[in-house]
Amino acid sequence: MSKKHTHNEEMAEEKTATEVNDTQTAQAEENVTAENEQTTQPEAEKKEETVDIASQFEDMRDKYLRLSAEFDNYRKRTLREKSDILKYGSEEVLKDLLPVVDDLDRALKAIETATDINAVKDGLVLIVNKFNEFLKSKGVKEIDAVGQQLDTDLHEAITKFPAQDESQKGKIIDVIQKGYMLNDKVMRFSKVVVGE
Repeated sequence: MSKKHTHNEEMAEEKTATEVNDTQTAQAEENVTAENEQTTQPEAEKKEETVDIASQFEDMRDKYLRLSAEFDNYRKRTLREKSDILKYGSEEVLKDLLPVVDDLDRALKAIETATDINAVKDGLVLIVNKFNEFLKSKGVKEIDAVGQQLDTDLHEAITKFPAQDESQKGKIIDVIQKGYMLNDKVMRFSKVVVGE
């Protein structure tokens, strides 16, 4: 064989080898590119997830801080309202009591110049009745005691006194101090004398 022919064959082999190498290199590059795309895609997704989680965290943190501030304001407001109720809670009752006080003042002035004692008594009776009506309107009622059986939930026995009649034994024969109830609660027990 001639040199030329051998040289052509060698060149053809080199060309084929180069083409094969180029094809393999191209395939390898494609594989690397595909792998890079696969690895970059999850990394991009991970970055997006991280950004989403961070923004959700910031939103929740913001909501928590706002809620905490709202609760603190609510707590302060309710404490202030409670103190106002304790401080001014009796204002309405006292306002309703002022007309009775005005009547008592007028009675005192009338007593200084009064010549008719019966008119003064009638005036005082009217004031006492007005005051009792005021108490009833507020739910205060007197505890019945005289002639009743001693009830330690309502009465406080101060002393025992010999009863004149057998039917008065164990019953209340006198009231030293009246007792009062506010609705169904005892405000003050009746101080009583019990017959024995």
